[in-house]
Amino acid sequence: HVRIAFATNDERTAKRISEALGAKTELRSQKNYTGHRLAPWLSHMMVSRQETQRALMTPGEVMQMAPTDEVVMVSGTPPILAKKLRYFEDRNFTGRVLPAASVATIASQIVTVWTELVEGGPATVVPVRNAADEGGRDIAPVLDPPDRVVPPEQDQTSEPEIEDAGDAPGDQALETIRRAAALDLADDDTLPEF
Repeated sequence: HVRIAFATNDERTAKRISEALGAKTELRSQKNYTGHRLAPWLSHMMVSRQETQRALMTPGEVMQMAPTDEVVMVSGTPPILAKKLRYFEDRNFTGRVLPAASVATIASQIVTVWTELVEGGPATVVPVRNAADEGGRDIAPVLDPPDRVVPPEQDQTSEPEIEDAGDAPGDQALETIRRAAALDLADDDTLPEF
């Protein structure tokens, strides 16, 4: 299992690379002076050492890696900071560089159920000449006009059919509307004045 990482421009990717590299232990020493500054003959220097963890490469260091550097992570071994191999500059590899492969459109040759389905017919293209087009020619497809949908005629004199078994919420809503309409038509005495 081999992973190769380069300098990134994304903080999340840099953080993932930094976490994948792991941490190292550093030995930090700290000097402390005891005594008084006015009595230097009483001073004493103490050195304390402690081990601290530090990321092998911080996300900032990953983002600022040189363009010629890469990190190679092989499972079971420590990560390797290496120089990129530029095959186009190395004489050992320039002879192996092949010309770019020609790309043929394979998708146009594959026949499926969907390729045979065509909606409508092929549109015919006819040049359009118009006095307002300033002498240019526009190419516009000629399409059949859409079929007009004529709504069926309804008899205006007949009453809509009312079912005998009415629904309770619908009846209640109609009753509320009737009361509101009756209040509009009522005398001014029934409505409060503001």
